[in-house]
Amino acid sequence: MTIANPPFSQPEYQRRIKLVRQAMVERGIEVLFVTNPSNQFWLTGYDGWSFYTHQGVILPLEGEPFWWGRFMDANGARRTVWMPEDNILYYNDIMVQSDVSHPMEDLASRLRIMGYGAARIGVEKETYFYTARAHEVLVEGLPEAELLDASVLVNWQRLIKSEEELNFMRRAARISELVIARAIDLIEPGMRKHDLVGELYRTAVQGEEDSWGDYPAIVPMLPSGADASAPHLTWNGEAFKSGEATFIEQSGCYRRYHSPLCRTVFLGKPPQHVIDASEALTEGLNAGIEVARAGNRACDIARALNTELLKVGIERPNRAGYAVGCSYPPDWGEHTVSIRDTDETVLEPGMTFHFMPGLWMDDWGMETTETILIREDGPAEPLSHIERKLFVKA
Repeated sequence: MTIANPPFSQPEYQRRIKLVRQAMVERGIEVLFVTNPSNQFWLTGYDGWSFYTHQGVILPLEGEPFWWGRFMDANGARRTVWMPEDNILYYNDIMVQSDVSHPMEDLASRLRIMGYGAARIGVEKETYFYTARAHEVLVEGLPEAELLDASVLVNWQRLIKSEEELNFMRRAARISELVIARAIDLIEPGMRKHDLVGELYRTAVQGEEDSWGDYPAIVPMLPSGADASAPHLTWNGEAFKSGEATFIEQSGCYRRYHSPLCRTVFLGKPPQHVIDASEALTEGLNAGIEVARAGNRACDIARALNTELLKVGIERPNRAGYAVGCSYPPDWGEHTVSIRDTDETVLEPGMTFHFMPGLWMDDWGMETTETILIREDGPAEPLSHIERKLFVKA
């Protein structure tokens, strides 16, 4: 039995599998084992909060993929993947967090039965969800096989988005707009941070009309004042204060697709150096978007940004963005292309990036960012439409 309403069409899934298999052949991989939840979702539609246990997708060079995971999550696979029942495999729950057996023993046995006991098997070594112990057990169970590192093989095939994917990202972008607009409207001196975050979560999940909000891969970031010198602080129970800048970094999420968006709010009168930095940041964003064209390179975006920032004496040692699309916690980046002056990846239509040149100074910080789409012609298209500026509330 296949599910009634898969998130994507069958031709879309077949397009994805074809791309991955081409990459497998180029690497000499006979079967691929995928543990990254984003890659599992992208290939099969599997969608459940079960990635804290061992699970994955087995993709051979022929036939349909197999979902493999914990027994109690097999029903979740039946409800979300497009493959038939025979392609849903599971291991006994006694193996979960056990010190006497390991799920990879089951996987090794299944791969041997499938005829891959001496095959070249690709595994995602550099993911959050494939542990050192898991690899050791798999190697022990497949002594005649060769396990190859295929960490971002699937990720690179996700780089150019289809129209079906872009539809989801545009929906996510609209939710991002609602979240940021809500934050700008509500934030004021004396309001407690967790109260604002509660409203932002409500807005993000409620979404708009038929674009309901999924849970994003990253929680809201909104440090203030000196805390804003750090990019990844979340929230606490303190109140917002006059005389401080707060940046709000969040993404709407629709069916696992993200379109991150950030804006900064200053409560009170901002000092001149903050105004100057904000204006240079906006000019840098505009310049980067202008050169983000098919045929140019990722480094061209970073260099256009840095040229504007240097005019006010700001040097950024950090990358200024990354490929983005479907994802699960703890990160919404795709782990492929980075917007930095050393990345010479050629831009192609359908690529999507979170262009996020945050400024994290010694005792203050700000962020103004956009999710952008590389188009067939002309500069990149920002997926959201909130003015690029420092928002000041007296």
